[in-house]
Amino acid sequence: AITMISRILTMGPRFNQYATYFLLAAGSTTRCSLALQSSSQGAIARSKFLSSSAAAFIASTTLVMGSEPAECQAATPGGKSNPRYIDTELQMKYGEDNAGNPRTRGVLVRRMTGDSTPYEFPVKPVSFVQEWPEVPPFKPEDFFRADGNSDGIFYTVPKLVYHIDEPAVASLTQYYRKNIKKGSDILDICSSWVSHYPLEFPKVMNKICATGINSLELQFNDQLTGGYKAQDLNNNPKLAYEDNSFDVVTCVVSIDYLVDAITILKEVNRVLRPGGKVIISQSNRCFPSKAIAIWLKMNDRQHLELINGYLKYAGGFKDVEAFDIGATVPNNSYRDPMFIVQATKA
Repeated sequence: AITMISRILTMGPRFNQYATYFLLAAGSTTRCSLALQSSSQGAIARSKFLSSSAAAFIASTTLVMGSEPAECQAATPGGKSNPRYIDTELQMKYGEDNAGNPRTRGVLVRRMTGDSTPYEFPVKPVSFVQEWPEVPPFKPEDFFRADGNSDGIFYTVPKLVYHIDEPAVASLTQYYRKNIKKGSDILDICSSWVSHYPLEFPKVMNKICATGINSLELQFNDQLTGGYKAQDLNNNPKLAYEDNSFDVVTCVVSIDYLVDAITILKEVNRVLRPGGKVIISQSNRCFPSKAIAIWLKMNDRQHLELINGYLKYAGGFKDVEAFDIGATVPNNSYRDPMFIVQATKA
């Protein structure tokens, strides 16, 4: 893999993005050591890169139609003056001047802000119909996953991609803007390089924290004003936060990967303040090899019922609600569905 990356890097600027794509795609098989570096740090020598399989990334951010994220504020409640996209350039350094090959190659990663889109965002209530027994009816095989290896291996290399399309991202961002109060303390579990919060949230919220598997992805997440904790919840479901620490906990298209979602939701309840809210969003996209067996056998409607069951057995929640928040797009063309299940700490 490293030899292939090296060859691609010598093919000129037109091919620079493919080296990073190859590196990211090889995440489950390539044991590359990644590190974030600032522009003041030196690049590793080419020979060291080839021998140690180390690739260093630098993040520099530019906005399309806007200013730096820290300076960007919505002029209207809907964020209509915000840029639609933020383009972030990731630089991979693999040589130094004295090594004779001081080249860098970059790849642009586009962040969707959820604003300035042509979509509309209806919110449609969904009623629960399944009645759950007092004792959880689940069997061990319900939580079987085709890839039983550690999730840490699967996420060794950061996956700087979106797992849902832009209309789904935008609908979630707009839902957050309307349903999370200013000044809140927020925790995003199963997080990554994006949390899908509105651009103004780092300024208007008290703090935003996160847990996620890949620390490099979390370092790219510029909305985490309260920091992050790298943690695989399938190995250790206990959240590393004090009781009654947060007003809102969010989980984006990830509950289908959890082998013990009930225990994790008990932890969510513990770290929420009384009256605090958990917002679980879900689409129909997933890594099938990592999703639990029972999830793969269900449709979108049944997924909502399952999450409701999880919340029931976790205990300590009330006012469980479900919503279809899928965006309306021009010409009614295809868009990924997006659903919300939310509950309040009793």
